[in-house]
Amino acid sequence: MENQPILEILAFTDPVCTWCWGAEPVLRKLRVWYGDQVRIRPVMGGLVEDIRAFHDRANGIGGDPEGSNAQIAAHWLDASARHGMPVQIDGFRLFTAETVSTYPQNIAVKAAELSDPVLAARYLRRLREASAAEARETGRREVLIELASTVGFNLATFIGHFTDGSAERAFQADLETTRHFGVRGFPTFGLSFGERAVLLRGYQTFPALQAVIETLSEGALQWRAPTPDADGLLGFLRTLGRAAPVELTTVFDLSLADLEPLLAGLETAGRIRRVIAGNGCFWEAITSSMVCDPVTGLCAI
Repeated sequence: MENQPILEILAFTDPVCTWCWGAEPVLRKLRVWYGDQVRIRPVMGGLVEDIRAFHDRANGIGGDPEGSNAQIAAHWLDASARHGMPVQIDGFRLFTAETVSTYPQNIAVKAAELSDPVLAARYLRRLREASAAEARETGRREVLIELASTVGFNLATFIGHFTDGSAERAFQADLETTRHFGVRGFPTFGLSFGERAVLLRGYQTFPALQAVIETLSEGALQWRAPTPDADGLLGFLRTLGRAAPVELTTVFDLSLADLEPLLAGLETAGRIRRVIAGNGCFWEAITSSMVCDPVTGLCAI
């Protein structure tokens, strides 16, 4: 129906939260299976204002910036063993004496949203990859700007929002939304359909979210599973960008044993390539031997 409400999902998050990284397969599956019927809006919650005053007793994280890096890396590695998304702990250095907060990453995402809402989702994803799977020091301004360049932003516009206070004000508005909903941990998901709403705290499986969606919408939303074949995989990688194996098994409802020969066939045909990432990998589409991106102005082989 033309006037059918859209299911809104407020995804309370932080770009360097490991379980938010672990939620990527589920969120991508929601986008693919429900399409435009579901709108996901990230809300930047600011995980660590200052690591020197931060205390995560459950994981022994907090205090000295440099000392916290080893604690965080161990926590991320343990989480990766459970959620399946790749992490890089060699060279991991999220916090330093100069970078003691995750607020810069949150503000950068808001700068991306203000600069180009379409590219903003790609930027958040790229920021997660760089933080979790590449051990980049994403709290540094120069790294955040470099990542914006690779995604295709007009850097003058992005840097303008990042430095003139507009992105910080937008982040403060997100923090107010986070407080309004009583969110204290990430990820948290606020789902609403018309007048009905529910708040789900912590990591959620796709079946759990699907059950809530079906209940809230009273069956009004119709999902459509993608075709679990080589063409379906290639189309996904071309549309949403590179993906970890767990994302592909999740989105396409495939076992790893069924996924691997499909990937091997596409790799042999020169359609995709494997990119090593920490303790795992990504798969990405190859469009041609020479690719020139009209957005970034970058040609690559």
